[in-house]
Amino acid sequence: MKELFLKLKAGEPVVLLDVRSPGEHEIAALPGSTLIPLNELTERAEEIAAEDGALIVAYCHHGVRSLSAAAILEKLGHERVASLQGGIDAWSIHIDESIPRY
Repeated sequence: MKELFLKLKAGEPVVLLDVRSPGEHEIAALPGSTLIPLNELTERAEEIAAEDGALIVAYCHHGVRSLSAAAILEKLGHERVASLQGGIDAWSIHIDESIPRY
């Protein structure tokens, strides 16, 4: 989690992929993230605009759905994929308290 924060702060190429529902995304989201619910990911994966070498970081509420999303993306050929451990809830607790918890 801290590694992601430092990458974002340094301006490294990172694609934030929110795999939660639209309703969850409305409550709380990481700035600049793309919303593609997990159940739509396989069909909509081409919408992920990852420049060469960019790390794709999938996130959800607690980090369970994002693990599945990372596995799907790897199967689809994306090489640099990660899941945000603890999800947006942990991000809100440890990194940015301004993001609402639910």
